[in-house]
Amino acid sequence: MAEEQLHQSPSPAAAVPEAPPRAYALLLSVMSKRRTWVCLFVLVYAILLSSTWNSLRSILSWYKIQSEHPSGWPALYASVMLGAVFGVLSMAAALAVVIPATLVTWIAIVVLLAFCGKPRRALVVEGRKITREIIGLVCRVLLKEGNVVAAVCAVVGYFALVKSNREAD
Repeated sequence: MAEEQLHQSPSPAAAVPEAPPRAYALLLSVMSKRRTWVCLFVLVYAILLSSTWNSLRSILSWYKIQSEHPSGWPALYASVMLGAVFGVLSMAAALAVVIPATLVTWIAIVVLLAFCGKPRRALVVEGRKITREIIGLVCRVLLKEGNVVAAVCAVVGYFALVKSNREAD
């Protein structure tokens, strides 16, 4: 019976973990490239822009109908709406880059705290504080950048709409 157990016990070679699949290694190498993240940013922005294309067209068609009146308010309203759409689009597209960078930063900070010898309970408390601070900072930066894009697009859109209205007259 002891001989049967010896023959049935797993061999030492079976205890060695298998290498990760080749596709996984390829995915890791591709995702570590900066141009991959730039392409991902552009892809997300293009998808968002194409999905909001109807709202942009409706704003411009509303402006064309309202531009028959001599008031400058339709151009102002349309430019603010266009700026808001592009501001929201830029914030949404920036999330494609911000999320991985934020995760890497958070992991690095928590690992450094762990290497400093913090106890587990203190590490959990510090990790929660750091998470709140990082998310707050990211949200403030995203809102600030989105507002800048919205303001620039609104100003440029206003002048473009007024110029196109003058050329039409």
